[in-house]
Amino acid sequence: MAPDDTLEDLLARAQRRLSELRPAQLPLLDPSPSGAYKVVSPIPPAHFEEAVARAVQRIRAGELEKIVLAREVEVHAPADHDPAAVIGLLREAFRSCYVFAVGRGDATFVAASPELLVRREGQRASTVALAGSIRRSADPAVDAHLGEQLLRSDKDREENMIVAARIVRALRPHALWVTAAPEPALVKVANIQHLGTPIRAQLSKPLGTIELAGLLHPTPAVGGEPGELAGRLIPALEGLDRGWYAGPVGWTDAAGDGELCVALRCALLRGHVARMYTGCGIVRDSDPAAELAESELKLEALLPALAG
Repeated sequence: MAPDDTLEDLLARAQRRLSELRPAQLPLLDPSPSGAYKVVSPIPPAHFEEAVARAVQRIRAGELEKIVLAREVEVHAPADHDPAAVIGLLREAFRSCYVFAVGRGDATFVAASPELLVRREGQRASTVALAGSIRRSADPAVDAHLGEQLLRSDKDREENMIVAARIVRALRPHALWVTAAPEPALVKVANIQHLGTPIRAQLSKPLGTIELAGLLHPTPAVGGEPGELAGRLIPALEGLDRGWYAGPVGWTDAAGDGELCVALRCALLRGHVARMYTGCGIVRDSDPAAELAESELKLEALLPALAG
């Protein structure tokens, strides 16, 4: 974009670019690559457990209610990762998720995120407080039992309630009304199920999608409560650079309508190395070993697409 660009110039360039696009099949992953994949944790898993334990101490001391701690895991492939093939596989495996790829320089950020940050349609805003997780099962009876177990989990319900309460508080000053579902429901994706509480608001002023994202992000689903304190503690406890992990990704139009998701179940691809990110919500009753196991479950979403 140049300083002397006009709206007509920008529209004409966009239309020319769109006219150049052609439908094409995405490439497939190589089913038998020559060489071996290697999955490594730059920071030992024990560090994550220690961080969880320290966070729980602070929560029980009354300093905060919740904090989300992330892990980074690297997948070293025998050849460069193919972003197009990865995104094709994620589209097939996670049809109910927000699947996207964003390229910048020699890196591509890919994700299959289950989490909506905000959707704005006219004067209506909607979102889902997504927090609390448990695995899936191929056996329908076991899967239903696991879902019921999640719905009855005091720890997971508390985690979800903290997220929903903050979202409602953030929207209330800018809305005629805000309503949250009285009970969370199950949100099921390929390998995991979550607690989700739908939230809707009738805006009292014409706030656009980007402005709403500024009010909501980061929610306690990826940050913590209180947010300012959690934001200071997270880098010290995690010991990693989150990069684009947990950032808002989506679209908005000239009228301010739009839809943004949160970049979860994601990886940064650069050459033969993929850096995967995932996080867990820590509350008073969190157990370090259980949170590590939950992080491994979430990492399993992308591993089949990145590690063969």
